[in-house]
Amino acid sequence: MTRVARLTPALFTHGETVLAQLLTFAHPADGVLSHYFREHRNLGHGDRGFIAEAVFAVLRRRRSLEARCGVEITPRRLLLAALVQQGRNLRELEPVLRDGEAAWLGQVKGFDDAGLSPAQRLDLPDWLYDRLAAQFGAEETVALARALNQPAPLDLRVNELKANRPAVLERLAADGIAAREGSLSPLAIRLAEKPALARHPLFLEGAFEVQDEGSQLLGLLLAPRRGEMVADFCAGAGGKTLLLGALMRNTGRLYAFDVSEKRLANLKPRLARSGLSNVHPVRIEHERDAKVKRLAGKLDRVLVDAPCSGLGTLRRNPDLKWRQTPAAVAELNGKQASILAAAATLVRPGGRLVYATCSLLAEENDQVVDAFLAAHPDFELLPVGRELERLGWPDSAPRLQLLPHRQGTDGFYAALLERRKG
Repeated sequence: MTRVARLTPALFTHGETVLAQLLTFAHPADGVLSHYFREHRNLGHGDRGFIAEAVFAVLRRRRSLEARCGVEITPRRLLLAALVQQGRNLRELEPVLRDGEAAWLGQVKGFDDAGLSPAQRLDLPDWLYDRLAAQFGAEETVALARALNQPAPLDLRVNELKANRPAVLERLAADGIAAREGSLSPLAIRLAEKPALARHPLFLEGAFEVQDEGSQLLGLLLAPRRGEMVADFCAGAGGKTLLLGALMRNTGRLYAFDVSEKRLANLKPRLARSGLSNVHPVRIEHERDAKVKRLAGKLDRVLVDAPCSGLGTLRRNPDLKWRQTPAAVAELNGKQASILAAAATLVRPGGRLVYATCSLLAEENDQVVDAFLAAHPDFELLPVGRELERLGWPDSAPRLQLLPHRQGTDGFYAALLERRKG
């Protein structure tokens, strides 16, 4: 946890206020925090870091913290319990404690969780624990949940149009930023801490972007080549688009499709930094927009990073496990199937498509792909292990499943499909 010089009542009140807003689960947690910090610009970098880490700790460990709090569960009590659980002693907390809270925190610290259910101990909603345990087994679900309850590291992707990994590592070291090579992607750098990078010269020059190493593998799996026609079908703010454009060495034509004008607008400054000129952002109304249909059968490669529950990103977005529901996942399934079928129409014979999500659930991953293959015999599944051999990827599994407790990345899934010739 980020340490501050002194935990003051004013700083604690900020955390308590933000947490009360977050616990309504009306909006994504990162957006709520960003809005709060914009309204309180007097908060320094260290204070903001402390508040963010403290409230996210509550979101990660909500169920077990509620059990520790007892009958009276309030944002204040949850925040205090989280600080104790993360190692704060009573002397550090003394400036913010009220009468009787020191004794109560002693009980919190000595709480025995033996009587809790597995879902409570692992801080998962019952429905999500049941699905993960059925899919991965009870033992591995423990390891997975514990990894999901840890903060994610900060990964960078080197833009090889402007720099190479050794040079970026050397510059970061010279600036006192501890970093090492990623273990999966040849473009990845993992930082030891989470420094502010928005004003770093290398970032401003477009030499790197912030991108989880697992996310980088999705673009590397698609492996677009020079001069090809490629589409990022659900481009969002364009992190994977930028990677695809660089892999194409700024040649060919790369479409960045998305239904959100705002997300595509966020891509523009990133494109300017990247030096890419082969990217064509296109806003579409839906997956069967006429702008999509005009390209039917013409594209060499298509990436479908489908809208999903996001449950593979709980290290970064712990509020999602409390905001998502089985009904929401079922609704997403329909969208995923429709988007995959529409994107597949773009692929030429012999062309390839990667279907990917940042979900852990089989119903958003394998089941969507299996249903698509059953309905589209002109597509076949290619083993991802064979395609990633050039990166030293040891897994010979037919589909890619990245998990935080195995690979140290977010929970990404990908399947590689090829349209049969003739």
